[in-house]
Amino acid sequence: MLYLILAFLAALAIYGPSLWVHYVLRRYATEVDSMPGTGAELAEHLVARFELEGVTVQRGKPGQDFYSPTDRIVSLSPDHYDGKSLSAVAVAAHEVGHAIQFCRREPVSLLREKYLGRAFQIRRAGTLILMSIPLITALSRSPVLLVLLGLVGVMTMLVSVMMYVAILPEEYDASFNKALPILEEGYIPEADLPIVRRILKACALTYVAAALADVFSLWRWLRFLR
Repeated sequence: MLYLILAFLAALAIYGPSLWVHYVLRRYATEVDSMPGTGAELAEHLVARFELEGVTVQRGKPGQDFYSPTDRIVSLSPDHYDGKSLSAVAVAAHEVGHAIQFCRREPVSLLREKYLGRAFQIRRAGTLILMSIPLITALSRSPVLLVLLGLVGVMTMLVSVMMYVAILPEEYDASFNKALPILEEGYIPEADLPIVRRILKACALTYVAAALADVFSLWRWLRFLR
């Protein structure tokens, strides 16, 4: 019984932030009749206002809200691209905030360039190593090799998690130093600003939630290897 309680608490600590992010974005996804434009229209307006040369706004797939510095694309999921909700407007402003960071070559934008690509590569490598352990062990029948491969896989996954956490300042800057001051200029009624702050906080914590999910994935691998 104690083990189940501890497992539940661990899962809650790991998946709680991710569930909270999805909950916040869903809760404030209701259309607001008085909203003057969609998320895409706001994003396009801000791109023109801040003269972000070469940046375009595209409709992404569900869950694809991001800015690609390589392609100079602000991608908004269909609900946020076409929606006139507080979530749509806040997410659009957050992603344009990233575009501003990169177009101005602000120091904070270098965090993603330096760490995020490596995090994806390291996580992929760690996953491949962990997946290969049963096959390699069956062929070599060496417990020492099993331990070494397990340690390498675990270390790569932990490094990936740390790299996700390293880009948190960039996410915070996009939400609270870019998007929020813009929206406070009159784009959003003052009464709705506390809600917008909550949504922007959820946007900033997206990668932290992903990092914690990686921790849970790592824990499952360790159980499997044991």
